[in-house]
Amino acid sequence: MAAFDAVFVGLTILDIAGRPVIDIPPRGGVAFIEQIRLNPAGTAAGANINAAKLGIRTAAVACLGEDEKADFILASYARLGIDCSLVQRTAQQETSATILPIRPNGERPALHCRGASDALFIREEEFDAILDCRFLHHGGTGLLAAMDSGQSALLLRAAKAHGVTTSFDLIAPDAGTLDLLRPLLPSVDYFMPSLEEAAYLSGETQPEAIARVFFALGVGTCILKDGENGSWLLTRDGAVEHIAPFRVDAVDTTGCGDSYCGGFIAALARGLSVKAACEVASAVAALVATGMGSDAGVVDWQHTQEFMATHRRG
Repeated sequence: MAAFDAVFVGLTILDIAGRPVIDIPPRGGVAFIEQIRLNPAGTAAGANINAAKLGIRTAAVACLGEDEKADFILASYARLGIDCSLVQRTAQQETSATILPIRPNGERPALHCRGASDALFIREEEFDAILDCRFLHHGGTGLLAAMDSGQSALLLRAAKAHGVTTSFDLIAPDAGTLDLLRPLLPSVDYFMPSLEEAAYLSGETQPEAIARVFFALGVGTCILKDGENGSWLLTRDGAVEHIAPFRVDAVDTTGCGDSYCGGFIAALARGLSVKAACEVASAVAALVATGMGSDAGVVDWQHTQEFMATHRRG
């Protein structure tokens, strides 16, 4: 049996979120807000913490600084039972972090320090330990400078050679992101960006047309996250499924996309079909939107199932 159900590789940050923030006070002024919260976040960490809450065995692969932000992340992981034996530390850069002033409508502009995630580098001799798993989720290409040099492609290729199911998410794509993705995508079973990100990268606007671009680049299945509109499941045989969202009163949408990935992977690991896993993922993302932070609202698998049974969709 594999050591882990899923290993989450990549962008790991500390979010410092506050709400509600209407305006930044001028000069040295002070504004009083209702809530401030710290939590692990990012395309790898945000998925991992939710998958762990849903009861699967997970491990983290990340680079953190030698600082209090890293200590907080590691303590949070320990409470969730996430294995940290593969986490790297560096004294040369601080732990990646983001300040999030959450607006009253749940939107969240971000102030990001790239930090130690750029230093993450996985040597090929470390691949076997990382790939002792059933699922590998890679998140954060474009904000992982050392891995973006080609090592992420090697890791994903090795995962496929080991028979590991791979999934992939990204963040904040720019004009150079597609070139970074080209060598990676043939080794990706589930490509899971937001619809907005995928539209930007592909130059298309409709889910079917977007998916065709990424199928041509080698991905197995496209899952496009579309916020309050739900998500789209598109397969190479031309099948298109719209996954309806669960209706909630959103407090903060931070980490909803990352949590969707974590919910999807946890559901697959528990034996659900791909479509059913997307439905669980939609529920997890909705739960996260009901509070502040990347894992707000998510308790465990049973609670998520009860939420799905009692909340309206569409």
